[in-house]
Amino acid sequence: MKIAIGADHGGFALKQQLSEHMRGQGHEVLDMGTNSDAAVDYPTYARKVAEAVAGGGAVRGIMIDGAGIGSSMVANKVPGVRAAMAYDLSSARNGREHNDANLLTLGAGLIGGNLAAQIVDVFLNTECNEARHKRRVAMINEVQGTGNSAAAPTMIAPTIATAGLGELSEADMARIVDRLQGLMGSSVGGVYHGGPCVGSCPDTARQFIELGAGRFTSGPASPGRIPEELARYIDHTILKPDATIEMVDKIIFEAREHTFRSVCVNPCWVKRVADGLRGTPVLTCSVVGFPLGAATPDIKGMESRKAIRDGAKEIDMVINVGRLKSGDDDYVFKDILAVTEACRDGSAVSKVIIETALLTDDEKVRVCELAKRARANFVKTSTGFASGGATAEDIALMSSVVRGAGMEVKASGGIRNFSDAKRMIDAGATRIGASASIAIVQEAQGALG
Repeated sequence: MKIAIGADHGGFALKQQLSEHMRGQGHEVLDMGTNSDAAVDYPTYARKVAEAVAGGGAVRGIMIDGAGIGSSMVANKVPGVRAAMAYDLSSARNGREHNDANLLTLGAGLIGGNLAAQIVDVFLNTECNEARHKRRVAMINEVQGTGNSAAAPTMIAPTIATAGLGELSEADMARIVDRLQGLMGSSVGGVYHGGPCVGSCPDTARQFIELGAGRFTSGPASPGRIPEELARYIDHTILKPDATIEMVDKIIFEAREHTFRSVCVNPCWVKRVADGLRGTPVLTCSVVGFPLGAATPDIKGMESRKAIRDGAKEIDMVINVGRLKSGDDDYVFKDILAVTEACRDGSAVSKVIIETALLTDDEKVRVCELAKRARANFVKTSTGFASGGATAEDIALMSSVVRGAGMEVKASGGIRNFSDAKRMIDAGATRIGASASIAIVQEAQGALG
């Protein structure tokens, strides 16, 4: 595939790395500049990349600046370009699968080289095939074709009139805002294990991000002052059975204060959390069938739909381990499908917790294949309630099964130090659930000097 790539000075180093990565996979790379880290203006290079794609000189384009937002705005001004910013694998997959994006923008200040390479792989290998998505892409192209002509207000005005702007309640507006926010997110709950946090060791968190981690898990202990750019990688989580209203409200307050990526709670707290986070970019995540996974598929499906109606944008479901070990794969597939269908209907991200500590390698492969068939977004190792957590071997095995489908893997449980986390990421994990976001021990300090 012929790929046009460009960057400003802030994205120059990442451009060089990604160009080499794509050439190594057999792609033809057209370098549109810049050619050094001397200060330049990103619109110049974003336009070059966009015009290469629009003019047929490249099949797809990649543009890198500090955050990826400005370049996306520039590129989308060029007719024929559908530019999408991506910050993790889910957003890259969504941009291709749902919107047929032909240009990817990345923020070099937000993601590391390993994660960026994985995002590019998803962007280049995912197709937009479903008829409903293709129909909506055609609608995008129609809107783009109107440009700044007078036809655009004529097309939009009847929609507003029909909706009756004056009839929109505060709840209606809140739902609209929530839906828009939902388009920005993806992934993961977890269990709090206690330990040092990102606030106390931000450099270690940045190192994990550079390795490719896209999300951390943080528990209910006071997180300390979290640097703003790290907070968006953290899922603030409370899944304790004795969690009280006061504890949940504290989690909400901390999430609003730090602007974490999400808050993950049990279903009974979803509405309270969603209401408490309204007006912020923080997502709400709910577990389903947690922690045993023994509810029937229809109940898990209904539980997912109820959580989504209450405001959840992410669902972490636990499979029926006993049925899998009994060889009843059809049941387990229906179990997962009931949740993934609910998530697709409600525009939520679906994650499948397979509880690796209870499974053989053959069972891990089988359930990952089932999750892939059911079109889940993630497979995740553990609930934190079983006898063990993630291992690098499990991550490598799970990733080998699902990576080709654009799915992600979360390593959760048993990650006690920097070396453990690095092995998980090297093995294919893009999310890390570890003690109070990341466990910091002497090994981590030594690794960072």
